[in-house]
Amino acid sequence: MKDYATPKTSTRGEPGENPVEFFKTRRNGLGPLRLEREHRVYADAGGKSLKEIGKGPVIEGDTGPIKSRDREAGGGGGGANFHKRLGPEDFGKSLRQGVAAVRRNMFIVLLLTCATNILILAIPIYLFQISDRVLTSRSVDTLIMLTIVIVGAVVMQAVFDAIRRFILMRTAVEVAVRLGAPTLSAAAHASLHGTGREYQTLGDLQQLRGFLTSGTLISFLDVPFAPLFFLAIFLVHPHLGMIVTIASLLLLVIAICNQKITAKPFANANQAQSKANMHLDSMARNSQIINALAMIPEAVMIWGRDTATSLTEQVRAQDRNIMSAAFSRMVRLLTQIGMLGWGAWLALAGEITGGMVIAASIIAGRALAPVEGSIEGWNGFLLSRAAYDRVAKLLRSSKVQFERLHLPRPEGRLDVERLLYVPGGTKQVVLNGLSFSLNPGETLGVIGNSGAGKTTLGRMLVGSILPTSGNVRLDLMDLRNWDPRQFGENIGYVPQDVQLFPGTIKQNIGRMRPDATDEQIHAAATLADVHEMIASLPQGYETLVAADGSPLSGGQKQRIALARAFFGNPRFVVLDEPNSNLDTSGDKALARAIQHAKENKITVVVITQKPSLLSVVDKIMLLADGSISMFGERIEVLTRLTGKKAPPNKMPQQQSGNQISKGGVNNG
Repeated sequence: MKDYATPKTSTRGEPGENPVEFFKTRRNGLGPLRLEREHRVYADAGGKSLKEIGKGPVIEGDTGPIKSRDREAGGGGGGANFHKRLGPEDFGKSLRQGVAAVRRNMFIVLLLTCATNILILAIPIYLFQISDRVLTSRSVDTLIMLTIVIVGAVVMQAVFDAIRRFILMRTAVEVAVRLGAPTLSAAAHASLHGTGREYQTLGDLQQLRGFLTSGTLISFLDVPFAPLFFLAIFLVHPHLGMIVTIASLLLLVIAICNQKITAKPFANANQAQSKANMHLDSMARNSQIINALAMIPEAVMIWGRDTATSLTEQVRAQDRNIMSAAFSRMVRLLTQIGMLGWGAWLALAGEITGGMVIAASIIAGRALAPVEGSIEGWNGFLLSRAAYDRVAKLLRSSKVQFERLHLPRPEGRLDVERLLYVPGGTKQVVLNGLSFSLNPGETLGVIGNSGAGKTTLGRMLVGSILPTSGNVRLDLMDLRNWDPRQFGENIGYVPQDVQLFPGTIKQNIGRMRPDATDEQIHAAATLADVHEMIASLPQGYETLVAADGSPLSGGQKQRIALARAFFGNPRFVVLDEPNSNLDTSGDKALARAIQHAKENKITVVVITQKPSLLSVVDKIMLLADGSISMFGERIEVLTRLTGKKAPPNKMPQQQSGNQISKGGVNNG
């Protein structure tokens, strides 16, 4: 039996000497999975019964050879060929949990808001009591006791208001904690089929955080308690209650009109600003080209055009928003004037007192202030709602990243089966029915004209993009069924456009992993034959690299990226134009690195336009218009390329058993 982690020992009786009778007697009591497991134990024992094996345990189907908790602790029984398993990623679930947490906190905030709004009535009541009781009775004791009670109410109101703001601030932090990593992960997954704008969703998350701590949200929370103030005014006098009710309805109409007249300009402004930000990112990536070709005026003009459109729409929307806010403020002030004037008339008629008039006016101002604040902050609300919609759409539309079985360390066998790729939104076939295979340790050189699909094939071999149809298999397992973390740790990739991360050379070679050891980093540099180059730098492996790769040259960046690809002793490496910026010595070092990879049984796919690398590969593939024009052993393909053998339309039988035909290679 294989050396798995210690399984659960069965408490059932041991089988007899005759395994056939044993399975007959226990078939009814065993599920199909458990029966299969026990039969597998018997088969692995070479036909011996379990008694003849000794005290070997029976592996039950409900526990399996590896317990779930054992897998989580170390993966696969802790063997060196297994990696730690990561749990499934359900981004929609993360969103639901984040929303649930916000709702829980908002419920507490609403309770505190209710208490705060009730306690706000303390000051109007205080004025009313002083005017109608203290001044008429001239009682100092009443004034002192009343003042003590009101001071306590004001202190409690301030404490409750501070607490709710503390909770809102921590809610914003909790949103960032709960949704930050899922949003970034979902954006990374979505970018495989997108344009890269998915990463801007992190900015939307910042917008949500800002709204949760803004005064606009406080105003929105205070609006539902406005009827409480209306009721208090009605208790003073129905006429005053009708005045404030009519004013609130007018403010509601103003708010609705404000939303209608500002929604489109704000949307246009945001869209134009998004385009301007994209141009700004493009300028940052291509700063050297812009300066070298004197394209700064044109770049600024393109950015300025979209920015000007955004500013124009923002001014139009803000003008309308300011006008609405001015009307709402005017309505509120006129309401207070009306209440004072009508209240004075009622006081002259003897229906209410002067203190009631002042108290009602203060309460009316407090009731209408949140509505006015909501109108002024309506733009922030619209931006935050749109930001939440984008975050929710990203998280809900992302596929659930299920937990996948962890496999033994791959050997490096590569199988490509009927690979077809048509970019989304187009009908252009980039890759058309590619099929080939490589044995562990073999090296393939991919050549072809520009636009033949070489880079697309390289990205597909490492899972950066997914095929429209067909399969890419590493050790017979489709790339989509590998655990992403385990797969990434067992492959290497040098893209055509090499980018390094801000940090030291050591960190870049170690893939920014904090657990990368010096031995692993030195081994990767030695395998990639870049140790000597790094040693020539003033700070060696501790040399700091900026986001643009400075102070390294283009060739040095490629060689550092090559060492990063070989970090962790991967079993499969794809190199896309790894020598595009290398000099003669760099080419020789790259050839030695590929030779080292062959000696270490690392399967390598090299995409190149330079013939110098073809001398170190085992096989060559010629791509033309997305199809395989030639594929075979290096000498054979090179000979055919020189025109010394049969025409390329007639492909011979390969030694590997692959039938080569025009437009593709079919596994025989």
